[in-house]
Parts: sequence; C-alpha cells; structure tokens
Amino acid sequence: MRDYLANEVRNVVVLGHSGAGKSSVVEACMYYTKAIDRYGKAGDGTSFLNYDAEEGKRGLSCYCHLAPVEWKDKKINFIDTPGYMDYEGEEITGLTVGDNALIVVNAKEGIEAGTERAWKEAVTKRHLPTIFFINKMDDPQASFEKTYNELRAKFGNSVIPFEVPIVENGKVIGSVNVLRNKAWYYDDLKTPKDVPAEMADQVEEYYNEIAEAIAVGDDELMEKFFEGEKFEMHEVARGLRIGVRSGDIRPVYCGSADKATGIERIMDLITEYFPSYAEKGHVHARNPKGDTLDLETNEHEALSAFVFKTIIDPFVGQISYLKVMSGVLNSDSQVYNANKDTTEKISQVYVINGKFQVGVGKLFTGDIGAVVKLGSTETGDTLCTNAKVVEFDAIDFPEPNLGYAIWPKTKADEDKMSVGIRNMCAEDHTIRLVKNAETHEQVLYGLGDQHIDLILSKLKAKYKIDVTTTVPTIQYRETITGKAEAQGRHKKQNGGAGQYGDVWVRFEPTDSDEMEFAEEVVGGAVPKQYFPPVEQGLRECMEKGPLAGYKVVGVKATLFDGSYHPVDSKEVAFKEAARLAYNAAMPNAKPVLLEPVGKVTVVAPEEFTGTLMGDLTKRRGFVLGVETTDDGETRLNAEAPMAEMLTYANELRSMTQGRGKFTIKFDRYEPAPRDVAEKVIAAAKAKNEK
Repeated sequence: MRDYLANEVRNVVVLGHSGAGKSSVVEACMYYTKAIDRYGKAGDGTSFLNYDAEEGKRGLSCYCHLAPVEWKDKKINFIDTPGYMDYEGEEITGLTVGDNALIVVNAKEGIEAGTERAWKEAVTKRHLPTIFFINKMDDPQASFEKTYNELRAKFGNSVIPFEVPIVENGKVIGSVNVLRNKAWYYDDLKTPKDVPAEMADQVEEYYNEIAEAIAVGDDELMEKFFEGEKFEMHEVARGLRIGVRSGDIRPVYCGSADKATGIERIMDLITEYFPSYAEKGHVHARNPKGDTLDLETNEHEALSAFVFKTIIDPFVGQISYLKVMSGVLNSDSQVYNANKDTTEKISQVYVINGKFQVGVGKLFTGDIGAVVKLGSTETGDTLCTNAKVVEFDAIDFPEPNLGYAIWPKTKADEDKMSVGIRNMCAEDHTIRLVKNAETHEQVLYGLGDQHIDLILSKLKAKYKIDVTTTVPTIQYRETITGKAEAQGRHKKQNGGAGQYGDVWVRFEPTDSDEMEFAEEVVGGAVPKQYFPPVEQGLRECMEKGPLAGYKVVGVKATLFDGSYHPVDSKEVAFKEAARLAYNAAMPNAKPVLLEPVGKVTVVAPEEFTGTLMGDLTKRRGFVLGVETTDDGETRLNAEAPMAEMLTYANELRSMTQGRGKFTIKFDRYEPAPRDVAEKVIAAAKAKNEK
C-alpha cells in the first residue's frame, strides 16, 4: 500500500443497528478490491474483521475495527463499529476519528434503535456527511420502498435515493442508477441497460428530488432547474459534492453485501462525493496555556496525532491506534506526549488491517494507523512536537451505570484479576472498577449485561481467571431523631494495675454528615487527657449503627460528666467506657435507617415518557421535571433511591426498545420507609448470624 496524502484519504465510520450487516459491507468492499481473498461471516467466526474470539462466539461485532481499502487512487479507511448498545463506547471511538458516516440499514427490518442512534451521533451531534446503504436486498422479505420511506419520514427530505432495485417475481435482479438513468442487471453488471418502462416515472421523480437539492446551493443551477433544463454531468457532480458535504443531501444506495451488489457504486460515491480530511482546512487544538489554536490539515503543518484506541496484545504489547491530525508521523522518530509531559520513541508506524499490522514508513495528515510499545501513552493522549505543543479534547465516553460486585473464585487470583481488569480498562474506557473501602467490595461497572458478560468471558479466556458476581451492597446509613444520654463505666481489676474509666455522654441529632464531638465537663470530673480516647472510642462505634450495623451520621456526642481513678484510669479504659455509653444510649435515641437517593436523568424518545414516569414512580422515584432536548427527545429529571436503580440500565433498554439512556449520581441520604427499613435490618441480622 502506497503513501496517501490528506486529500486522497476518506475516513468513513460505518454505523447501524446490530445485525444490519456493517462488517459484511466493509468486507465486501475489501473483497471487491482484492484486499482479502475470501468472504467471512460473523456468525461462524470466519469474519476477517470480527476476528476476536469473543466476537466469533457471539456472532456480532464487539469492538471497533479498521479496514483500509484502495479504490481509484484513493484510500478509504473504513472504521467498522458495533451496533449493539452495550458496546457504545467502541461506536463513539469510531465516530471520534471518522470524517464521514456510512449508515447501514437492514432492508427487512427498516429503521431500528441502532439506526436512530447512528443518525443522532453522526448527524445531529457531529454533522458528518452521511450516506445510507440499504443492505440485504437479497432477502425475500426485503423492501426498499418501505425502508426508504421510513428513512425519509424519520430523517427528513435530505434523504434521497440514488439507487433503486429492480424487482421481478419478488426477487431483486438488478438496480437503476438514478443519476445515470441506466439499469444494471446482476447477470451482466458490465453492460448498462435502459430503465424498465414501469420504473421510469419513479426514477424521474427521484432524479428531480436530487436536482432540486443540488440547485438549492447554486443560484445558476436553481435558475436552470425552474426552467426545466437538464443539468450537465459536471454540474451534477459539483452540486452533489456541495450538497453531500453540507448535509443537504444524504444519498441512499442499496444492495447486498453477501452478493457483492451495490458495493462498487458505494465506493464510487465515497471517493467522489465524501470530503477528504484535507478539506477541513484546519482543526481545533489547545496550547499548554489552554488557548484554542487552529492547525492546518496538511502535511506542511507541525505534527500532531490523536490516540483514540489502545490494545493490550499478549505478544506485541501495547498497540496505540492513532489518527494523524496534522503533519507527518515518521518511523524511527521521537514525539512529545502533551498529556503526560514525556517523550516517546516511535520505532515503526503501522497500518491496521483487521487483526494485522502492516509496517509503513510514515503516515500523512488524515491517515489512520498505529504504533507499538509506547511507555506512557494512553487513549485520549496527543502526540506532537516539542516545538509546537498541542492537545486535543479527550473522547467523551458514555458513563457505565450497571455494576456488580466481583470476586475471584480463588484468593490466589486476586492480583491477576486486578491486572486483567486494569488492562481491559486501558482498552475500554466504559469499564470501571471501584474498590469500596466501606463494603470491602470491588464493583465492576459496564454499560449493560452483555458488556459485563463480555468482560467476564474475556477475563476467563485471556487471563485464566474465574470470578463470581453479586449485587453490590447498598451503602445505607443510620442516624437518630431523638435525644438520649447514658453512662459508660468500665472497671477491670485482675491484680496489679487495674483499668477504670467512667463517662456520661449525650447523643442528639445534628446536620453534620459525620459525628460531632463536644465536651461540657466541669470541675475536672474527666481530665482533658482522656477526651481524645473518648472521642476515638465514639467514632469507632459510629462505624456500626444499632439497627443494621451501617455507619452512623448526623449525630452530636457530648461528653458532659464522668469520673476517674488517679492510678487505674487509662486511655484504653475511657475508650471502652465510651463504647458502653454508646451501646446504652443509641437504641433510646430513636434511630432510623437512611437510604441513598440519586439524581437521575433519563433521555428517551417522547413516546416512552408515560411508561418511564410510571416505572420511576414504582421505584419510589419522584419526577422533578420534563423537558425537550435539542434533537426532539424527552429528558426526565428525577430522584430515586439508589437501591431501586441497580439494574435500571437493562430495564430501561427493554422499556425503550434500546433507545433510552440514563445517568445517576448520588445526591443525599433520606429516611427509608418503614417496610424498606424492616427488610434491610432483617437481612443485615440474618447475614450477621451466619
């Protein structure tokens, strides 16, 4: 593969619902251009792109994969992404470095949740030039017309067909290219034929839609359009480039990846009408002071490269995927990591082709490749020159909210488990492992049950670690609503020096999150040197409340009286006396159980609003407000007990057909309802009795 300049590279992120055939479309492009010599299938583990063992086992993409294709003196870097919501982090990874989007739609199923998410991420958020490819036209139940009408109704008039299938006896036997007004039949793809008479009116209608969209961006063409004149091909080409780049035109093509139909023309469309990275002109970065600056997107600018993905390979070591944002990245060179303030050695630059790394001498602006064995570099870091230090924004990954406490089946695997998950966290920034000092649990967070299952399966296959999972322990709290006081008197005499400590402590509610300690001792009833042991003893006691053994908060403890012995009094005796006072008084201070309450934000299409509000109410939640987002969805702002939201990620997906998202952040503690408190207390007692 030769070197390609910025104006010769097209970076295309491939998006769509799981099962639409994204990987198959990319592999068909690779096969058509002889980049690979055979077709593979995701379902049987023979896919060239979905080469990971976990992908083969699941029969779908779990990771973002790169596939460079050479076509008509241009290089297309396909960035294949998973369509399943649990692997959204990999989809965001691909979107970060894609300059254009190809959305693959299943001709049988039509618009699905992944199609809508692809549009939202690629078009609404990032304004990427976009093409639709209606795939699986060889399916007997496929319907181009139905699928196209759904796309048009959902995404607007910019969605226009450029390719229309020819159907005979329920079977697709060819297609009509609307722009060329010619038909191609699958039994003779080299020879164009006339458009079938019964399709002429439909093709003319679609052509007029294209012509009108082209004319909108050019006054001269608009005049010709209204006068009914046909555009010259060079006028059509110019107008299409402008329309596709501006987003006024979103072409729709169709075909079958399995039959390699429509593949040649989709690559033509990509190379002819999608913008190259060079056409950006400039890209935003920050200097060390945080000021925004513009870098020119050409080979003459100073080097800058963004690391968007990391792979930990057991044989190669760390592989850092990167996109050259400006300048040229050379093998056998040194670069500066702006995020880590360190210099890295580049020994060899690679182009990634599926699971293979192909060595190249250099990468030019806009191209995508990889380097290996960088010492400090992580996903999201910027590599540049010492002379011109710049930094790009990190990737905004979705927040993982589904958590399970994770335990190695053997104690000997604890360190191995930590290493394995740490490596996976470096590869996937939607994985989070939280060590809870209070519950002594390690809680593994992911985007959904399928994501968690992938992590655990990979732990076993790659790192040889078996684990068990449990529901995380909810961190309840205890407090008091009344006032009580008690004496704690500790006296111990076993011959020789004894122990003596005597205190009176008053306990009452306070607004503090921690225990407040005060002393009101008069007349030296308790010498001052024994105040700290009393406070320490009380603080240790507050770690386990009288109801269920949870940490006690919001209590003011006042030492107001007591006595001591001039010989036998010791710090340990007053510490024990404080414990006795605590045990005697707290049950009489009207203790209550507090449950954690979180701030919840749910975003979903409007039609699910009623269902979501009802479900939150069942979870003892309270909806604070409902608002409409910029892209027309509904945002619910609510509060809900954290205990009721443990598996909400899965249930929200079910309620919204995969279209809903949520975040939850701890906000405060509130008294738990009596029935809830009774269950929690009973469970805690049963656990302690084991």
